[in-house]
Amino acid sequence: MFNKKEIIFSEKIGVCTVADITKLTANRGVTYEYYVLKSVFDKEKVSYIPVENHLVQLRNLISKEEAERIKNSTYEEEQELIKQEVDYVLNKVQE
Repeated sequence: MFNKKEIIFSEKIGVCTVADITKLTANRGVTYEYYVLKSVFDKEKVSYIPVENHLVQLRNLISKEEAERIKNSTYEEEQELIKQEVDYVLNKVQE
């Protein structure tokens, strides 16, 4: 489980912040917990992902070493969201 204010990677919106963990009520009054994810690069992108049994890949950010490896090898072939993650990790570590 991810924590509020944690920065993670979502396959749908890329590098994002867990802005909140909220409860939403579905059919028949069943309540589920959801991550409220906000993109680091596009403040208007928000995603609600169930905490349990989600189909969207959510994971911790890659390490600085992994980011450097990707940047030095197949960077041009990587998807745009992965490029953003690599740039974010490398730039955040330098600050």
